[in-house]
Amino acid sequence: MPKLQETTLKGLRPTQLTVGMREVKDKKLRLLSLNPQEKLQFMQAHPIPAVKGPGGQAYITDHHHLGLAAIEAGFKTGFFEVIADLSKLKLADFWTEMNKNLWVHPLDANGVRRRYSALPANLNKLVDDPYRSLAGYVRNAGGYEKTPSPFAEFVWADFFRRSIAAEDVKASFQNALKLALPLATSGLAKGLPGALQRK
Repeated sequence: MPKLQETTLKGLRPTQLTVGMREVKDKKLRLLSLNPQEKLQFMQAHPIPAVKGPGGQAYITDHHHLGLAAIEAGFKTGFFEVIADLSKLKLADFWTEMNKNLWVHPLDANGVRRRYSALPANLNKLVDDPYRSLAGYVRNAGGYEKTPSPFAEFVWADFFRRSIAAEDVKASFQNALKLALPLATSGLAKGLPGALQRK
């Protein structure tokens, strides 16, 4: 069982370039609504999975939205659990192993793959991908099921990116959500992680 460790949130290293800022804002508001004891309990109940990398750095593999929301809500520390120790590897070998295990997602806000050196040094440097928010909202509305597949929401974000114009997402997120929901349950989404089987 991975051991829970407390750390400064700003010391955690992201393994992706983007987040859905709408989702970050939602999580921030949720955290701000809690009293101090509830905040501690919530963060302990939602530890951030991390891989120990070169130099002992903690590279988080999930919960980027929660980590950034906690920072924006004024949290100094959070909890993480080490799922693997790759600290003895050289940097190039480390990223090879991370990629092999699907623990890194170096795609930018346009869905373009970047070099690992483009990954931000801390959570504050993550940038907004509106389609990632759209994917999260579609899942929450029942458009597809939550799944343990790594970076599943980004797969859905890229699916919506190919089908809904960026101008439409920026003009009205709610209208974009109305367009995305039937797409998520259409035959076009067959094979996507968490896609609902339609009879």
